[in-house]
Amino acid sequence: MRIICVDDEPLALDEALSVCKALSLPAEGFTGVSEALEYIGSNPADIALLDINMPQMNGIELAAQIREIKPGIVIIFLTAHKEFAFDAFQVHPNGYLLKPLTPDLLQRELDYAFSSHPRVEARTFGNFDLLADGVVVSFKRSKSKELLAYLIDRRGISVSRKDIAAVLFEDAPYDHSHQKYLDAIIRSLRDTLREYGIADILQMESKGLRIIPEKITCDMYRFYNGDMDAIKAFRGEYLVSYEWANFIEADMRAKSNII
Repeated sequence: MRIICVDDEPLALDEALSVCKALSLPAEGFTGVSEALEYIGSNPADIALLDINMPQMNGIELAAQIREIKPGIVIIFLTAHKEFAFDAFQVHPNGYLLKPLTPDLLQRELDYAFSSHPRVEARTFGNFDLLADGVVVSFKRSKSKELLAYLIDRRGISVSRKDIAAVLFEDAPYDHSHQKYLDAIIRSLRDTLREYGIADILQMESKGLRIIPEKITCDMYRFYNGDMDAIKAFRGEYLVSYEWANFIEADMRAKSNII
């Protein structure tokens, strides 16, 4: 779990970084918003701890820009001014703290912010989409999206890289070039999930990869659990972009009496 701290006052920034260190949180600090935005555009970050009253750009505006770069990031405001609270909530922060910051206060806000995590929904009826906090996740590689769909389809079963390659590349040999290509696909998937703050839904194992079903809601999972709303919502189409999904689609059709 990585955190960035932004405060135009060096002493206040040092205090925030010291609190993060006390909680064993890897943290990067910035007194300038442009440097913070540049950093967050190319580095992993799960939490942004932001001062509100800053000269270049206030923390509320900064939070909005950060959310455009990393939609799933946890935003916690840290300020000496109670009067900013109402305006702050227009960007739906995960927490709001008054200075001075202490480890107990920050830990409390983090516990609260992550108590609702994961906030992940997988939609498999028709086309596949993944949502984090209601935001549709944008994948940089179509194969990364397909890989995630396949892992969700496997419902928590660990799948080896060789078996994944057989699905993604069909009849192509699992040679060195395809192994490298698969590595790039997995790396891109992990980067995307990290950007949205939902990297914990994917588990890397020595034998392969698996999704953690308990960390997501999924219409197909609810269907097989007997949820009547999910059963009624199924219209005979399941992950329609992927031929490997035909078996589950046929089974769901049979269970729904859809010809």
